[in-house]
Amino acid sequence: MEALIGTRDYKDFLNTRNDLYRERGMKENPPARAEAIRLMAAHPNLIRRPLFVKGSRVVFGFDPDEVIGLGG
Repeated sequence: MEALIGTRDYKDFLNTRNDLYRERGMKENPPARAEAIRLMAAHPNLIRRPLFVKGSRVVFGFDPDEVIGLGG
C-alpha cells in the first residue's frame, strides 16, 4: 500500500462506503497516514475500487473515459 500510495493523498484511497470507514468516523476524523495504510492492508474492502494504475497515474472508479485515457 505504501508503494502504491507513494506521495499521493492516502485519503483518496479510502472507501467512504465501507462500514469500518463509517464506524470509525473517518470522514470527520481521518486516521494518520500510517494507521490508514495499516487498516487498508488488514481490511482490503477499505480500499476504494476499482483502482487502475499506469505508471504514476491512478484512476479510481470506472469512468470509461479515464480508463481509456490510461491506454487500455
